[in-house]
Amino acid sequence: MFDAFGIHLGPLYIRFYALCLIGGMLAGLWLTARQAKAHGLDTEHIWNGFLWALIPGLIGARLYHVLTPSPASGLTTQYYLENPLQILAIWNGGLGIYGAILGGALGIVLYGLRHKQPILRWLDVIVPGMALGQAIGRWGNFINQELYGAPTDLPWAITIRPENRLPGYTEFERFHPLFLYESLWSLGACLLLLYLDRRFGNRLRPGALLTLYVMSYAAIRFLLDFVRLDSHTLGGSLTTAQIVSLSALGIAGIILFFLQRGGKGTQSA
Repeated sequence: MFDAFGIHLGPLYIRFYALCLIGGMLAGLWLTARQAKAHGLDTEHIWNGFLWALIPGLIGARLYHVLTPSPASGLTTQYYLENPLQILAIWNGGLGIYGAILGGALGIVLYGLRHKQPILRWLDVIVPGMALGQAIGRWGNFINQELYGAPTDLPWAITIRPENRLPGYTEFERFHPLFLYESLWSLGACLLLLYLDRRFGNRLRPGALLTLYVMSYAAIRFLLDFVRLDSHTLGGSLTTAQIVSLSALGIAGIILFFLQRGGKGTQSA
C-alpha cells in the first residue's frame, strides 16, 4: 500500500525520502568508484571505508541540527539537552548538510590515516560523487513537502499542502522550490568538477577539487537562505548557515590559492 510519503509492507514502512537518500548514496558511490579507477586508486577502499564516512556523517548531520534547529520545527537546542533521547530520533527529521560534510570528512581522514592512503587525493575523487548524491537526495525534500522558500508566482513554483505550510504562510499555495535549486546546482557542480578533473587534472594539486566543492556548496547555501523561511539565526541579519557558508567560502578560497600557488598539480603522485 502506498501513501504520499512511502510504502507500507505489513509492519514495515519504507519512506520515499529514505529511498531518495539511498539512491543518492548509491549513485555517489558508483561515480566515486569510476573516479578512483580512473586515478589508479584501489576501489576496495571505497566499500571498506564507506561506514567510516557514513556513521560520522550521520552523527555530524544530527548534531548540526541539534545545535541549529530551524524555528519552524518548534524545537530548540535546550529542548534536546533536556530530552537527550530525542537527539537519536533522526526518523523525526533534522539533519544538517554541513555537519554531514564535516563528519564524513573526518571519517575519511581517519580511515585514510589507518590504511596509509593519500587522503587529499581520495577526497578529490569523492567530491563529484558527493555532489551527485546531493542532487538526487534533495528530491526527498520535495516528497516531504519541505525545503521550500518564499511564496512566488514563478512558473516553476511548487504547491505546498496546507498542513505543510509554515506558520504565517498558510494563505499562500505556491513557493520557491529550494530543493530543486540546490539539486540542479549540485548536479552542475558535479559535472564541473568532473570536467576540471579531466581537463586540468595535471595542473590541479591534491585537495583543489575538494576546496572547489566546498566553495560551490557554500555559495548556493548562502544565496538560498535569502529566500528560505525557516533558517536558524543568531540574532543578526544573516542566518547561521549564511555565516558558516561565508566562513567556509573564505577558508576554502584561501586554501585553494595557496595549494595552486605551490606549483604544478600532482594528482598522479
